[in-house]
Amino acid sequence: MVKHGDKSIVLGDFHHSDGKEAEGESASLSDAQILRFAKDLVTARREIKDTHRQLAGANRQLEKYAGDLRKTISGLKSAKREVENAYFDTIRRLVTAAEYKDRDTGNHISRISAYSALLAKRIGLDTNLVKTLVYAAPMHDIGKIGIPDRILLKNGTLLAPEYELMKCHTLIGANILAESKADVLRAAEQIALYHHEKWNGEGYPEGLSGERIPLNARIVALVDTFDALTSKRPYKAPLSTEKSLAILKSERGRHFDPVLVDIFLANVDDLLRIRKRCNEDARLMRDPLF
Repeated sequence: MVKHGDKSIVLGDFHHSDGKEAEGESASLSDAQILRFAKDLVTARREIKDTHRQLAGANRQLEKYAGDLRKTISGLKSAKREVENAYFDTIRRLVTAAEYKDRDTGNHISRISAYSALLAKRIGLDTNLVKTLVYAAPMHDIGKIGIPDRILLKNGTLLAPEYELMKCHTLIGANILAESKADVLRAAEQIALYHHEKWNGEGYPEGLSGERIPLNARIVALVDTFDALTSKRPYKAPLSTEKSLAILKSERGRHFDPVLVDIFLANVDDLLRIRKRCNEDARLMRDPLF
C-alpha cells in the first residue's frame, strides 16, 4: 500500500480508497486466478512450440522447393544449351551443303562467327545481339548454292557476265532465308543480302551507303574480307596478315565502315588468337561460343 495524502493505493488489485478498502475485494490474487494464469502460460508455451515446429516444417519445405527449382533451372539451361548446339549444328550443315566443295568451309564458318562476335562485343552490342550474330554470320554466302560450280570454282578472274551471275548469290541467299520468324534467320537474311554493300555506296545489290547498310552486314563484310584475304581460295593463294591488314586499312571509309576498321585494327592480336584456335580446335567447328 502506498500513501498519498489522505488516500491509499493498494498494489496488486489497483484498488483506490479514501482510507477504506472496497467491500468484497482482496489485496491479493486468489488461488483460482493463479491456476488460470498458469494454465494460460502452459497453453501459450505449447502454442509457441507448435508455431516453431510449423515454421521449421515450412522452412524445410521451402528448402526442398528451392532445391527442386535449382534442379529445374539447371535442366532448362542444359536443354537450352543443347538446343543452341543443335541450332548451330544445323546452320553448319546447311552452310557446308552450300559450300561443300570448299575443304576449309568448317573452319571458315567458325572463324567468321568468332571474328564477328569479337567485333560486336568491342562496339558494345548486348549479349543477345552478339549471340544472334554468331549464329547468323556463317550464312552470309548461303546463296552460293545457286551459283554454278564453273563460276564458284574458277581458277582465275571472273569475266564480266560471270561476275554478274556471282553477284546474284546475295539475292538467292536472302530469298532462301526470307519470311522467317526466328531472329537468327531474319538477321541472316539481312547479312546475306547486304554483306557486299560498300560504305561509299558502290557495292551491290542495292548500292546502299554508310549507316543505311545494316550494322550486322557491315561487320560481316569486314571479317569475311579479312578471312578471304588470309585464306587459300581456288583462284588465289593466302595473303600475309600484314598485307591483308594493309588492304583493309586502305579501304577504310571506302569499302568498310571506318569505325569498324579502327576497332578491328585495334584488336588484331585477339583476332589472330581466334584464327589459331579455330584452325586447331575442332570444338569450335561445332560451337563458336566455346
